[in-house]
Amino acid sequence: MLTQTMKAVRQHAFGGPELLRYEDAPMPTPAAGEVLVRVHAVGLNPPDWYLRDGYRALPAEWQPNVEFPLILGTDVSGVIAAIGEGVTAFSVGDAVYPMVRFPTGMMGGSQAYAQYVTAPASQVALKPLNLDHARAAGAPMSLLTAWQFLVDLGHDEPNALQPDQHIPRSLPGKTVLVNGAAGGVGHFAVQVGKLKGAKVIAVASAARAPLLRELGADEVIDYQTTRIADVVHDVDVVMDVIGGAAAEALIPVIKPGGALFLAFPLGFQGEAAATQRNITVSTTQVRSNGDQLKDLARLLGDGSLRTVIDSGFPLADAAMAHERGARGHIQGKIVLDVA
Repeated sequence: MLTQTMKAVRQHAFGGPELLRYEDAPMPTPAAGEVLVRVHAVGLNPPDWYLRDGYRALPAEWQPNVEFPLILGTDVSGVIAAIGEGVTAFSVGDAVYPMVRFPTGMMGGSQAYAQYVTAPASQVALKPLNLDHARAAGAPMSLLTAWQFLVDLGHDEPNALQPDQHIPRSLPGKTVLVNGAAGGVGHFAVQVGKLKGAKVIAVASAARAPLLRELGADEVIDYQTTRIADVVHDVDVVMDVIGGAAAEALIPVIKPGGALFLAFPLGFQGEAAATQRNITVSTTQVRSNGDQLKDLARLLGDGSLRTVIDSGFPLADAAMAHERGARGHIQGKIVLDVA
């Protein structure tokens, strides 16, 4: 029996966007407990380009040992095409928006840049009926990151990034500063903070201020012209999605007893300064969670949360989408149109 094929974007070595090839690939088959999704749209995330490049920023012992050809991606929106044994919560024809196998598949096991992808049913949720596939595909990883950092971790797995489990803070009546507020995680963190009753201060370029105020930011600070510590004090929680050493400059804006949440902790060296001010520094790794996506679908569906689209590309032009990501200053999400 001949193996069915599909179109996918694959790479045969680590490197730049030019290595992404639109080509034929074997179509996956759902195992027990899985569904097969006919993909309509794919949402891009930083782990996509990190893996494409071989995770060179990680310590050598953490860098991936993968089998090529490799298919990137985790976030999709599409329609269930087949059901694996034992799946009862979904049916063929259901429109869904999972984040597939993350972080367990972060080294290439998710394989979402394709016309079809399999996903564990536990990681799947129905797509809101009034949300198009592009905006649904743009949500899972970025929105789950903001939600798991700020509201509900959603699991009890050991934290590979620090000794203690990450604990979100109560937000009603508090002040939350989001650094990198216009990007994928940032624009959701602004909305989540406001939804949960916090005053939200957004840090981004002046050009992004109108959008961020529309999303709920009470105040927008232009990082290009203003030193944050000169104008902001006594913040309860800082959600930093930029990462690295620059996050150390945010410590003075946080009140004693407050928290600095780092989406990208590598390179941060401000632990001593934070301890001196009794500030908790914490990070976590976002994880696939179908139950949380089910709850968030209601908020996406009624407009309480919205996905902002920076740009869209056909699946065949995934290399161009990665080039857009490399230029930075992304407003919301980059998506691929598979249909």
